[in-house]
Amino acid sequence: MNVQWEQISVPLQMGRVHTRVGGCPSAPPVVFVHGFVLAGDYMMPAANKLSPFARIYVPDLPGYGLSDRPPHIDLHHLGDCLAEWMQQLKLSRAHFIANSFGCQILVDFAIRYSELVQRLVLQGPTIDPAARSLGTQVLRLMKNSRIESPGLGRLMLRDYWRAGWRGIAAAVRMALSDRLESKLPHISAPTLVVRGSRDVLVPQGWAERIVRLLPKGHLLVLPGLAHTINYTAPAIFIDAIRPFLRL
Repeated sequence: MNVQWEQISVPLQMGRVHTRVGGCPSAPPVVFVHGFVLAGDYMMPAANKLSPFARIYVPDLPGYGLSDRPPHIDLHHLGDCLAEWMQQLKLSRAHFIANSFGCQILVDFAIRYSELVQRLVLQGPTIDPAARSLGTQVLRLMKNSRIESPGLGRLMLRDYWRAGWRGIAAAVRMALSDRLESKLPHISAPTLVVRGSRDVLVPQGWAERIVRLLPKGHLLVLPGLAHTINYTAPAIFIDAIRPFLRL
């Protein structure tokens, strides 16, 4: 299917949020939330695969990609901007799909704006509490990068350049200071945790602990895949999560 994507700029109090919109206009809305420093482009392979079954929205979060850069960024701020962004687009509720650090953003958002959330898909949720240090995360990221698609590395370089040191430092601070495990019991939405069996950043034990802490959690492990399944194996990923999203 040749998907036509509209590129729009959504005005918020903090500035404008670059957003890709496509898919079936009459279908349920699904929002893709990108991960650490990377903008929404690397979510597009999965977004394309899901587009025949949903109305898709892929924003660049404030401070990243083609969106404006606010003077200060934290998890609460990103969640508030996401809620305001939905209001501007007249989205009363949606399903959400996130990868990596985007899962941390969504967890915080889903607790404070539960009325906006239908179902959550957390693919490769960080950060494993047993590895909550910059050094350990960098080592795991380097090991994981060996089994990811080379194209992802090119996107990373571009998006890291766009974000600059301030944007990278803000992401590091948010990711490492967030205590995801303390928030998970407060999520009311049904939540699917998806892990690649070769994901170095998200060990099996951490994924299982996440599901135990979630009131309505389910775990799906996809064999032979690493951390960014949404980019490296989008067809497998979407086929696996569609039953959960009921799409």
